[in-house]
Amino acid sequence: MNRIHPKKLLHSKWTKVEVVNKLKHFSVIKVEYDELQNVTECIIRAEMNAAEFAIEWRDLKDPQKWKIGWQ
Repeated sequence: MNRIHPKKLLHSKWTKVEVVNKLKHFSVIKVEYDELQNVTECIIRAEMNAAEFAIEWRDLKDPQKWKIGWQ
């Protein structure tokens, strides 16, 4: 399991294990929290074409889907 704290998400870098449409490297560009400091929104941006995607931040913990950093 990838270890990531919700407070450290912003500007973190990730590599997608299964490349789709040549998109492999991503950065977290936006994280929003509710009043209890729970993540309500997480937006990642593909480095190749600047496409943005909303994801469930807990998916980043799955090593079958994501690797920490750009690899």
